[in-house]
Amino acid sequence: MSGKEKKIKCVVWDLDNTVWDGVLLEDENVLLRSRVVEVIKILDERGILNSISSKNEYNLAISKLKEFRIDKYFIYPQISWNSKASSVKKIAELINIGIDTFAFVDDQPFEREEVKYSHLNVLCIDAVDISEIPDMPEMIPRFITAESKERRKIYQSDIKRKKLEEKFEGPGDEFLSTLDMEFTISEATEDDLQRAEELTMRTHQLNTTGYTYSYDELNFFRQSSDYKLLISGLDDKYGTYGKIGVTLIKTEKDAWYIKLLLMSCRVMARGVGNVLINYLMQEAKKQGVRLCAELIPTDRNRMMYMTYKFANFKEKEKNGDLIIFENDLSIIQKLPNYIKLVLK
Repeated sequence: MSGKEKKIKCVVWDLDNTVWDGVLLEDENVLLRSRVVEVIKILDERGILNSISSKNEYNLAISKLKEFRIDKYFIYPQISWNSKASSVKKIAELINIGIDTFAFVDDQPFEREEVKYSHLNVLCIDAVDISEIPDMPEMIPRFITAESKERRKIYQSDIKRKKLEEKFEGPGDEFLSTLDMEFTISEATEDDLQRAEELTMRTHQLNTTGYTYSYDELNFFRQSSDYKLLISGLDDKYGTYGKIGVTLIKTEKDAWYIKLLLMSCRVMARGVGNVLINYLMQEAKKQGVRLCAELIPTDRNRMMYMTYKFANFKEKEKNGDLIIFENDLSIIQKLPNYIKLVLK
């Protein structure tokens, strides 16, 4: 398992004297700062999201962003008179990623200090250093995958889904059935390994153990007869979620051990974790082996603990923080009617 180093997933920008020179409410003829659009586009292409925390008049600021043709690069912009710290926190909650993976860019020392005081792990950057942002180690992902390049668009599609879901009147399953979801499970190929490593590094909430694996480690598992390395993807009528899941199974003669099961937080409410687990239960039963699973509880992966419990996994043993579950395979749920499972 490889060590972790801080990588930024979202950069939150101030507007006045940061994205543009001048204060918009004092002079509407503000001009974009040198290199700012170039930097925003570089981050976007690397799969780093961009958002806004600005004390400004919302409609006026959005109009200016549209005038500059850069409004599309920002997701969940927070333009109000609220504190910058509360806005950054709200963006993290809406995107559903850890606030410790955020950076905040502002020209005012007071605003940076206020964010830093409230959120110790947010990387605060002075606006005078904008041109240096692309070269910061925290801003350079190990790989740039197909999902990286499309990450903003994938999130924007998800925002559209959420708005439709909020307006939908009826049970949750009925809404899910309108999405025409297709969940894919396949053995990982060499082409999947960069994304698989990225998922182990980025996913913390829906991760059973918190293990992170390098490209080379994953490639070893992929080629070993003692392991199964599976990759999962999800699509619906609004577009693709991309490759959103990784499962690593150690296959012994009489038992399979789920060493790692993780899902992107973006699919938390789609029920695909249960679909994957039920598939693994069916396969283990076909092979006549016991199905066990490892879990290391953290303050962020409680949902994975509950997922195993609801799937009838029982705690078999505990070794320090490590819990070993076992499922007797007596109860295997049917596939929900709102999703199509495709095996490749």
